Amino acid sequence: MVIPSSVDVLVVGAGFAGIAAATKVLDADPSADVLVIERAADVGGTWRDNTYPGCACDVPTSLYSFSFAQSPEWTHTFARQPEIYAYLRGVVERTGLRERIVTECELLGATWDSASSRWNVQTSSGPVSTRVLVAATGALSTPKLPEVPGIETFTGEMFHSATWNHDHDLTGKRVAVIGTGASAVQFVPEIADRTERLTVFQRTPAWVIPRLDRTLGRVEKAMYRRFPLSQKAVRAAIYSYREAYVLGLARFPKVLPLVSIVARTHLRRQVKNPAKRAALTPNFVIGCKRILLSNDWLKTLDRSDVDLVASRLASIGEDSVSAADGTSYPVDTIIFATGFTPTEPPVSHLLVGDSGETLAQKWGGSPNAFRGTTVSGFPNLFLMYGPNTNLGHSSIVYMLESQAEYVVSALAQMRERGIGSVDVTETAQKEYNTWIHDSLAGTVWNSGGCSSWYLDSEGKNPVMWPTYTFTFRNSTRTFDLDKYETKGSAR
Repeated sequence: MVIPSSVDVLVVGAGFAGIAAATKVLDADPSADVLVIERAADVGGTWRDNTYPGCACDVPTSLYSFSFAQSPEWTHTFARQPEIYAYLRGVVERTGLRERIVTECELLGATWDSASSRWNVQTSSGPVSTRVLVAATGALSTPKLPEVPGIETFTGEMFHSATWNHDHDLTGKRVAVIGTGASAVQFVPEIADRTERLTVFQRTPAWVIPRLDRTLGRVEKAMYRRFPLSQKAVRAAIYSYREAYVLGLARFPKVLPLVSIVARTHLRRQVKNPAKRAALTPNFVIGCKRILLSNDWLKTLDRSDVDLVASRLASIGEDSVSAADGTSYPVDTIIFATGFTPTEPPVSHLLVGDSGETLAQKWGGSPNAFRGTTVSGFPNLFLMYGPNTNLGHSSIVYMLESQAEYVVSALAQMRERGIGSVDVTETAQKEYNTWIHDSLAGTVWNSGGCSSWYLDSEGKNPVMWPTYTFTFRNSTRTFDLDKYETKGSAR
């Protein structure tokens, strides 16, 4: 598909966020002029890119899927990456969205033109002008590599878990894994039997609980196909159960030490080595950092052919890695499981608002938005998975659908009232973020005694949503036009 020179609504990104936004807009108005651009060769976002061994979702599948596109074909209660990727491709085909998507088209920059009330967008496929710009590039889309002395001297194979090199055979290799987060707990048990020796660098231990996963049988799938309401009922039950987590994580965090009993028991059962068990015991409140789900991570670390290094990676040599205490470990391969850049999203450097400054400059290293979706000084820009929309208890897909409805409501009001542009006021944005940070102050994410990727360089939390997801949905159900400065349609 050739990119047009002008569209009404341009969505950047074709993962869960972009698909939700585009689908909701078209559902509300099938004649809407909507275009989706995607820098990769296919849709799918993080579920297309992350293909490391064992990659799976840690939110129940019935909830980690679109409410408007439930599938009775899931094979597990916690879906694996290939299934989620196939699901997203299927949604795009069934909704007819595929014909609206231009792949291998990367956003290079976008500048707001106040005279025309439009965004002038530069892409790798050419320029395009749009009235409304929806940035759906995701918070976990750009891998982060640490700055380590000597990294350029390493002569072996080196890659990030999000860009897994499947052509590199790990059989018989000495492998160093840097990081012990959500991806490492999934792929380390998968590769342990192949490697000669695994060396895992852990800066901070995480609380780990069992993943209560099971296979969905033919009878259960058949019931979902024949009686879709039964699947909706299961989804509703899981949603309600997960919402109850807010009571501990945000409302009454003093009860969380009781919850850690489950994790402590899991650790004691799976790790027999006393030294390793001590190194794997966190010293912060459970929930402060992301709680990890795994049935085999801890027992893999307990193996005699796996070295657990409770230290940061200090340096890299030609064929070795060294810990902070100077201990060196010979390795052939380095795999970085060092996460992404959620508090400094790359797209923020590409968007230039009405003052001539980029979104990154506007934020100054501390992202904030109104309803996690709009930013003052950036008219007609809508952020999907924006600041303070991440969750510690439920499914981000629920939040994305809520944001998509907010965009739909905005478009409807702009069309009905002949509005050319909407720009949230500084006052509304500041008041909203004051409420956000006041609400976060007593939560485990802010006061649990850990350092996490939820916090920015100033110690603020621009990532987490502080309360129930239905509260967010209620606040985004209708576009609150009174919080915005508006201008008439440009001629």
